[in-house]
Amino acid sequence: MALCRIACSSASASVCATTFRFRKYPSKYQKFSFATMDAPPEGYRRNVGICLMNNEKKIFAASRLDIPNAWQMPQGGIDEGEDPRNATIRELREETGVNSAEVIAEVPYWLTYDFPPKVREKLNIQWGTDWKGQAQKWFLLKFTGQDQEINLLGDGTEKAEFGEWSWISPEQMIELAVDFKKPVYKEVLGVFAPYLQ
Repeated sequence: MALCRIACSSASASVCATTFRFRKYPSKYQKFSFATMDAPPEGYRRNVGICLMNNEKKIFAASRLDIPNAWQMPQGGIDEGEDPRNATIRELREETGVNSAEVIAEVPYWLTYDFPPKVREKLNIQWGTDWKGQAQKWFLLKFTGQDQEINLLGDGTEKAEFGEWSWISPEQMIELAVDFKKPVYKEVLGVFAPYLQ
């Protein structure tokens, strides 16, 4: 699997399967849960997850600067009183510089994951909180701009989080994610599978 710093041409590559099949990823780090509730469970940081797809139905993924070889989809915290959909647009712009995108679909429930102990300790020091993990509202967005719009320095309002990016398949996204996020990614990409075929 080749990853690149700029978007790879996928004229010859396409997603041909009618269903996505992901290997089972047992997680020794955290529990994964979902519920149809309007609000996330107590003790979890409210967060949005962003599955950004291009015209070739590939997913935007970026490598984290702070975790070697860890790739993820954009995500970020929801501010107090902020609507999750608005947080999605803001976070996408802050992390990738992208303004040219439209919301296509939403996972209709919150997904949660627990932080591994060392990650929890680091983040809680950084944030001054004691979150168990994150409760995420996931959105699928279609990228309507040109690849040149993508800027990993974001819009300049936040510190850069990513070093490289690429358009990849859902299967590659699962493979490249850190273990404690794999169950959430599998669920999200399963919900969005009809749009990614």
